[in-house]
Amino acid sequence: MSDLAPDVGLLDRALKRVTTLWRDMAERVVGGETEDIAAQMGACLAARGGEVSARNRAAKLAQTYLTLDAAGRRGFLERLAEFDADAATVDAALAALRQGTNGKDRSAALVRLRRALEPPRLKLLTQFTAIPDGVKFLVELRAELIALGAGAPGLLALEADLKTLLASWFDVGFLELRRIDWNSPAALLEKLVRYEAVHRIRTWRDLKNRLDSDRRCYAFFHPRMPEEPLIFVEVALVKGLADSVQRLLDEKAPVLDAKQADTAIFYSINNCQRGLDGISFGNFLIKRVVGLLDEELPNLKNFATLSPIPGFTRWLGTRLPKEPALLTEEEGAALRAASPAPLALPAPAAAGASTAPLLPETPPQTLLRILGRRGWQRDDALCKVLEPILTRLCAGYLLHEQAPRGAPRALDPVAHFHLSNGARIERLNWRGDISEKGLKESGALMVNYLYDPTKIEENHEAYAGEGKRPTASTIRRLARNWA
Repeated sequence: MSDLAPDVGLLDRALKRVTTLWRDMAERVVGGETEDIAAQMGACLAARGGEVSARNRAAKLAQTYLTLDAAGRRGFLERLAEFDADAATVDAALAALRQGTNGKDRSAALVRLRRALEPPRLKLLTQFTAIPDGVKFLVELRAELIALGAGAPGLLALEADLKTLLASWFDVGFLELRRIDWNSPAALLEKLVRYEAVHRIRTWRDLKNRLDSDRRCYAFFHPRMPEEPLIFVEVALVKGLADSVQRLLDEKAPVLDAKQADTAIFYSINNCQRGLDGISFGNFLIKRVVGLLDEELPNLKNFATLSPIPGFTRWLGTRLPKEPALLTEEEGAALRAASPAPLALPAPAAAGASTAPLLPETPPQTLLRILGRRGWQRDDALCKVLEPILTRLCAGYLLHEQAPRGAPRALDPVAHFHLSNGARIERLNWRGDISEKGLKESGALMVNYLYDPTKIEENHEAYAGEGKRPTASTIRRLARNWA
């Protein structure tokens, strides 16, 4: 059992503090106590009074939103989405642009068109930034829009507008990189626990181990959200490439003198704010941390990850039944010998037949049956058979399988992230993660992506521009006969 208290109350406490501030501001709004939501939005857009009045009205509107239930919030957002650009004004601006006979007229018409295309809701959204924690409110607002937007064109358009605003406000040039350690505020450490999604932090001892002297944790913060990490990376300082996350996070392992380490292992990268999805910080974070570590610890020679392969077993379950030839005859024989199948499996019954014929289990069915069985990773004889099969299949998956749409890119999302950032696929690690999650998603495999500071830009260009995946020769040899 975890000795970490559950994360109940953390958001509630923050929300209570913020809404108390908003309530005090909202109470200063003169009139409008009975205004409906649309009228409140209209009052914000009318901008009557001075700057203080506008801020108080925005606070009142934000407080109103937070008091609503799920259906009420959706209605609020749908009403906000209706404050779109006026079609007649846009048409008139387009007509003026078409009729412009000289450069001066066309320039003036373009200015009118740009103004006409800007929906009033952008002005309203921007007003929220003037209230305490208003930027955080907008980030959470977009998180709700992402969840609600599918199939709702108005909400999709509102979400796109908000994403554009947030992308400009959260430019990496505005962000602050800070190290998080055991002496950081308790509220920040609680958030680290809550946002860790790659390798769950189970106890305070586990957390302290991850922040020890041979560990580093860095996060990006925004000046308008100083207590909220946007993205963080956890780093272990070790000797050589790490090959097992269980050993890497072993709380009983001796602490290494950081000056004796020759490798920095990035083993967990977490985006913390759902409302900032699609606004990338990860590539800048890794490069900044590599630079900081290189300056602090010149003894470090290698910068690499120990990464999960979250799409691998899902891909196996989908692809193998359709393409059994991905397994060689020798591999099929080895699987049958290592894990004898049931005598036969029922086939679909023919029309009118009283019983279904029996068919022998195929090698893909055998492999998937084994991977679905609890405790297979503890059977050493079975693992000896599985290791060359799964590492070969995984090498092909990482090196050759592509996402179905758009420009050529790796199918696995973690592979795409690191290749986009200029890393190289370096090494596969058998039984690198034998947790329940690691078995279910990655077939117990993990992969090292190597960040060579002298090759990062070259690798990035090769992948982004030509779809090439920089890969170590050992991985290429494993996948050389890929179908």
